[in-house]
Amino acid sequence: DSGGPVPFHGRHQAGIATPVQDRLHFAAFDVVTDDRAELIGLLKEWTRAASRMARGEEVGEGAVGGPAWGPPDDTGEALGLKPSRLTVTFGIGPSLFEDKGKDRFGIKDRRPEALQELPGFPGDNLDAKRSGGDLCVQACADDPQVAVHAIRNLARIGFGKVTVRWSQLGFGKTSSTTPDSQTPRNLFGFKDGTRNISGVDTAALDKHVWAGKKDGPDWMAGGSYLVARRIRMNIEIWDRTPLSEQEMMIGRSKGEGAPAGRRHERDPVKLSAMAPVAHVRLAHPESNNGVRILRRGYNFTDGTDGLGRLEAGLFFLAYQRDVREGFIPLQRHLARDDTELNEYIQHVGSAVFAIPPGVRDSGDWWARQLFS
Repeated sequence: DSGGPVPFHGRHQAGIATPVQDRLHFAAFDVVTDDRAELIGLLKEWTRAASRMARGEEVGEGAVGGPAWGPPDDTGEALGLKPSRLTVTFGIGPSLFEDKGKDRFGIKDRRPEALQELPGFPGDNLDAKRSGGDLCVQACADDPQVAVHAIRNLARIGFGKVTVRWSQLGFGKTSSTTPDSQTPRNLFGFKDGTRNISGVDTAALDKHVWAGKKDGPDWMAGGSYLVARRIRMNIEIWDRTPLSEQEMMIGRSKGEGAPAGRRHERDPVKLSAMAPVAHVRLAHPESNNGVRILRRGYNFTDGTDGLGRLEAGLFFLAYQRDVREGFIPLQRHLARDDTELNEYIQHVGSAVFAIPPGVRDSGDWWARQLFS
């Protein structure tokens, strides 16, 4: 059922290898309480709420089921809607472990070495108000109202303990974890993610996405690491660029999505047939010592800027086993050498999070192993 539920419990969190849904609401939170027990209580309450919403159920007593003299437990805008394949994925930023040298919740020494703050990359123009965060929640669904409802209710439950630092709405997935379905397009009009890791390729997921027992602290085994980047696209300039130049820069045909020198989208990529500056060639695993990441990006358009241009682009989400071996070396290479495409894009927001393993059953909760 296209509108049915995705199982919430399991070894890994849903929303990573899960078939990518059409809509996104992503939020980063700052923790404003200093009380460890209060934070743990919130994570338990968030987990209960997320598991109910993933089943298409209301939070707590529901939108109309509680006492009439108090605010309802559920905000109600998803009443009557299907679960719409909602997944709610939770993560922890470096600043929760340590902020300005302070061990905030007694977990400083449990921070994974793989949870590195990202270095500055050439061309970055990061907005601090759209970067970082102590916690993150990625809500994906096929109905935008269902995704927004999930973030809204977690923010409401967290009142007084967390505040929303920044959030991002996304539409039109730009990478697919289901290679047998149609490849989605980004706002440059090109198919994106043809060679993305498949959500059913367990060998590739184990090698490139899931953290293993030997990779760091026990509490992260079965988890992953997420890099979120808000990438502004200068689409008005792109739209005045000749088609042949666009295809040269990307390394694929715009219509079919075939790699340069080939006829069909899924034909083997021949790097030597592409221009040295083609994005596909520069980002290819063969050009990056075999580095692969699982992408779950979304298009966004957030109104216009002060110059009448669309505030639009790609909200890039990448999961990997270790950012030191995944996104960081890959982005260093692209920031330095992807010179043609970099004239049309700019990274304006950035965050990195540890994504704990899945919630095993109804007695488990997000990051329980970290706080145990």
